[in-house]
Amino acid sequence: MDTQVADTLLGSLIDGRYRIRGRVARGGMATVYTATDERLERTVAVKIIHPTQAPEARARMAGFVERFTDEAKTIARLTHPNVVAVYDQGSHAGLPYLVMEYVRGRTLRDVLAERRRLSPDEALAIAEQMLAAIAAAHRAGLVHRDVKPENVLVAEPPTGGTTSLVDSVVKVADFGLARAVEASAEEENGNQLMATVAYVAPELVTQGHADPRTDVYSAGIVLFEMLTGRVPYDGDRPVEVAWQHVDRDVPAPSTLVPSLPPVLDALVARATRRDPAARPADAGALLTEVQAARDELGNPHSHTAVLRQLGDETAVIAQPTMVVAAVRPAERPAWARLPEGGGQRTHRRRAVEDEGLGARLAGLRTRIMGSPRGRLAVAAAAVVLGLVAAVGGWWFGVGRYTVAPQLVSLTKAEAEAQATRGGFTLRYAEPRYDEKIPKDTVLGQAPVSATRIVKGGTITLTLSLGPERLPVPDVVGKDFELAQAELTGAKLVPVKGSSRYDDALPAGVVLGTDPKVGTVVKPGAKVTVILSKGRAPVTVPNLVGKNLGEARNTLAQLGLTPVETYKDSDKPKDEILGQSPADGTGVEKGAQVKLDVSKGPAQVPVPRVVDLPCQQAKQVLESQGFPVNIQLNPNGVARFQNPGENTPVPPGTPVTVTCL
Repeated sequence: MDTQVADTLLGSLIDGRYRIRGRVARGGMATVYTATDERLERTVAVKIIHPTQAPEARARMAGFVERFTDEAKTIARLTHPNVVAVYDQGSHAGLPYLVMEYVRGRTLRDVLAERRRLSPDEALAIAEQMLAAIAAAHRAGLVHRDVKPENVLVAEPPTGGTTSLVDSVVKVADFGLARAVEASAEEENGNQLMATVAYVAPELVTQGHADPRTDVYSAGIVLFEMLTGRVPYDGDRPVEVAWQHVDRDVPAPSTLVPSLPPVLDALVARATRRDPAARPADAGALLTEVQAARDELGNPHSHTAVLRQLGDETAVIAQPTMVVAAVRPAERPAWARLPEGGGQRTHRRRAVEDEGLGARLAGLRTRIMGSPRGRLAVAAAAVVLGLVAAVGGWWFGVGRYTVAPQLVSLTKAEAEAQATRGGFTLRYAEPRYDEKIPKDTVLGQAPVSATRIVKGGTITLTLSLGPERLPVPDVVGKDFELAQAELTGAKLVPVKGSSRYDDALPAGVVLGTDPKVGTVVKPGAKVTVILSKGRAPVTVPNLVGKNLGEARNTLAQLGLTPVETYKDSDKPKDEILGQSPADGTGVEKGAQVKLDVSKGPAQVPVPRVVDLPCQQAKQVLESQGFPVNIQLNPNGVARFQNPGENTPVPPGTPVTVTCL
């Protein structure tokens, strides 16, 4: 009751249409609620994906929602009476949801928890409808990937009022959800196993590959569990259970429940072959075998016979099979009925044939066992058959097996050489990148080393591609959305950085990246994208050649700040020699404009000419580039000079000499 109160979705209205009424179940990926479709006034089931607190998972949610939506549309087109119908899909508070048919009943997991195991006729009846649903999906090009009792709903029968599971309606759920979640997990970790390990097919463990035969394997494990009350393998860790599917054959159900007939052992064995090529091609093919098994178990005259030629006579050993109460085709619900008449005609014809054959075999047995020679022949045949069975049992159980060699960490050439010496065949799975393992080194093998393998069998190797490195693509000059898509497609993480004005590129266009274009980085590295803000609002004027005071006034009027640097020059003092930014450049108000200002020409000291004859003084000054102004007596002696001796002045400064 406390959990119900704490659930904030209870009573809420989703998408203005679906009123949440109660919580049905909570699983690893989603929570299922009952809801009222207020538009059509019907009860529906709403499955909402759990929220996550991981930031990286939230970043991937957009891609997951897109895949989830595509899968929901595909499943909605899959119309079959044994498939839970999908009515609608959407997103609530950022979490994707499905609106599905509300099935009144229990999951097969609930049934098994209560009953532990089912009778053969009940197990086959449920398997038949389950496979009919999966076969419809296979015909539509879909693979369920997660067939298990939790995804099989056992509803009330159409007629109601009965507790027999044979007449119940079975529906399969979660086709699209399994595939959407698997795709997201692959992004997070390419080798993550999405199927439940108790029902996972060997090829999913070793290769991560799923096709219709993967669903056939899982359906065979579900049938095994219905017949025996347990799954074939368990372990302390999920990975241990998963690898048992790869390394071991599923045991016959009769080893756990001795009363089960051989036909059920054969059916489970066919569905759960470790080699996918040895299984039925899809759920439709397995459905045919299940229907044949139901017909055989429902025939009270069914038996097996062993005939052996002994000299001139024949020994016949008849072994009646277990008889179970099967539902005749006419008694099945309309949606699970076999073709009219065909099954009944088969039963009648088989019964007639079996009665005639039984009479002939009984007569032959009397004749053989009535003579000493016949009894001796039967005994000899029994001894021979026992020896053959013992040798065959040793061979199939022990003799044909060896152990897989250790190939992990070897180079490809070394692994091939060792496999050749051991007589093994190598097959290569899709290689993958690894930060620590060099290229063409074995990362993994299946089966793993020291496990049993048929002599001359096949070992699947996964090779390293070495550390994955990617160059930063050239996105300069592209819009941010296009650059973002290109960087994401290159397995990099785009991050929008600061923006700055640019005279050449319009606003929103990429100016540069950090790291720079062409830099080699790891997958998933962050790349900061620097964007243009367009042309700046203030244009820098041309100040070169102007006086410093004039330049200051011009910049002040534009709201710009001068930064002055004085340099030696033969230009007049305080004349602007250069500027940065150049004239015509766009800048913001308050930006700094660097000015190179002339210090003026370099000064030279005035030589002493006092006490020299006036004409000689004039010659000395003029020889050093000083214009001379003679006052009073040009033929006298220099008594005064201005500027005075050793005074630093600019070249060409006039010097006045007073002569007396």
